[in-house]
This record gives sequence, structure tokens and C-alpha cells, in this order.
Amino acid sequence: MAKKTRIKDIASACGVSIAAVSRALKGQPGLSDDTRQRILAIAQAEGYDFSRLRSGRIKRLLFLLHREHNIASALPFYSTVMLGVADACRENDIAMSFQPIGPEDAVADLINLHQPDALICAGYLEPEVLAELRQAALPVALVDLWAADFPCVNPDNYHGGFVATRHLLEQGRTRIAFLGTSQRHYSIRQRVEGYQQALFDAGLALPEAYRIEVPPVKDIEQALVEGMSQLLALAQPPDAIFAYNDVAALVAMRECARRGIRVPEDVAIVGFDDIDAAAWAHPPLSTVAVDKRELGRDAFQLLLNEESERNLLLPVRLVARESSVTDASASRLRLAP
Repeated sequence: MAKKTRIKDIASACGVSIAAVSRALKGQPGLSDDTRQRILAIAQAEGYDFSRLRSGRIKRLLFLLHREHNIASALPFYSTVMLGVADACRENDIAMSFQPIGPEDAVADLINLHQPDALICAGYLEPEVLAELRQAALPVALVDLWAADFPCVNPDNYHGGFVATRHLLEQGRTRIAFLGTSQRHYSIRQRVEGYQQALFDAGLALPEAYRIEVPPVKDIEQALVEGMSQLLALAQPPDAIFAYNDVAALVAMRECARRGIRVPEDVAIVGFDDIDAAAWAHPPLSTVAVDKRELGRDAFQLLLNEESERNLLLPVRLVARESSVTDASASRLRLAP
């Protein structure tokens, strides 16, 4: 069977960028007529299959997830996002493949291996990886990430951080800590900003020590345990914790139980994401619910939209459970409209 001619092969033969070849094949502006004709002539001579371009239809989609997220603590969130993408692909007769990716990988080679017509990228990606994706000359949608020039869909992280913190304030908590990881990740940065805004609106100014940012290491669980140790060692330890996701919140609850600290009586805890394990915890974990499957579906829809830039926000909602609500505050919640 003859080897399929790729855009990368044409770019190499012409001595131009992959993006230039894509513009020529799609009839897009930005090239001189001589360059365009030379690219088209070489593409034809090399046996490039123009039919897929003319159809304008996505037949193969590649789902990219950073290796940093490809761990058990992150998969309860991203696996459900990926299932949402898979649902949309199945409904549209599109084949989907999956590829973990990191800054050490040759991004173009991985893309060429899968031969996709479009990409969906989930979670944090380094600027250098995003730069390579810009050169891929393929439709790209980002989910749970924002970057210039890319269509993207995110949960309303800022509002989620705000309502989670406001909920803790409404329970009478005043020393509300944030337990998170690197704010390089757009979603976490937005959650921190929502947390800070709620504190500001309440007239609370807490020391920096109440905001823990653990390093993005492979053993994230141990890093979170150490972060909790720092918080609980403060002269005035927190009476509430807003954790950047449910896994971090569950680690915080486990550390409290190990030390004989009662949840929620001594420390109220709220997470983010509403993974299945949140409802199964003891006590059940309060959290900010994200429709993860819909997040994946929305990312797929962005690929079908011809606009080059879009920024969709998916609504989130607070789910108040026993980890943050005492008997007295539960009565108040039942009376609230």
C-alpha cells in the first residue's frame, strides 16, 4: 500500500511551513499566487488526497491530555470530559483517538501518527506545546484551558470559586484557606480569583499563609498532605478550606480525620468538580458541580463553528453537603429561597 502524503511532506518538499501549505490547500489568503501554485502543483505531484479537504468534514479526532493530568487523581474529571467528546464523535460518525502529551514530546510527530482532522486539548498545556499546535494547521478546541487565538470552553471557574467561598462565609467561617496547585493552570487561577473576591466582598484580609500552592509534581497526594500540614500548623489554623478540586478536598478530609479534627464542626471543607467520590465520602463532600460530559460536548461543537475565536463558559452550581454544613446551618439553608 502506498504511503499517504501528508501536509508535512508537502511543506518539506516546498520549503515552506505547514501552515502555509494548509492555507494553499484550503484557498485561504496570506500567500502569493506563485507560492500557492507551487504548493498545489507539488501536492498534486506527490499524490495528496484532496477529497478530504473538499469534504470539509471531520472524520478523525484526536483528544490530547497533558501527561501531568494522566494520573488517577485527575482522571475522574478528564475521563468524563473525554466521554462527552466520544459521545459527540459517535453521533457524528467520527473516529476518536487519545494521546497523552508533554513538552518533551515531538507534537507534530504525534499528530502525524494519528492523522486527525481536528484536535481537542484538555487541561493545562505549556506555551511551547500551544505554539506547536498553532503550527499544526488543524482545527483545535481547548477545554479546561484558555489561550489566545484558540476557541475554548471552560467551567465558570471564577464564579465557582466565589460561590464556594461565599458558602463558607455564610456558615460563619472567617479563616478560610485555599488548598491548590500551580496557578499556571488557567482554571486554578480563576478559582483563586473567585475565592479572593468573596473574601474581599466580606471585608476579610487573610495572610498569604492561608493560601497554599503545592508544586505540580507526580506525587500530588503527598504534596497536598504536606500543604495541609502547613495550614494546620498555623497559630490560628483555618476553620474552613476551599480545595481546588475534589481530590484535594478528600485528601484534606482524610488528614483532618487522621488528626482527630472534626469535619465540619472544626473545619468545613468544599471541593470543586463533583466527581462521583464526592458524594460517597464520609461526610459527603460539598463541592462545585461541573457538567463534565457537557464540557466535552461543547468543545466538540466549537470545532464545528467557523469562528476563529470563541470563549464559552459552562455554568457551575454549588452542591452543599455535610462536609461544610452543620445542623444549625442546614436549617438556615432549608429556609433559604
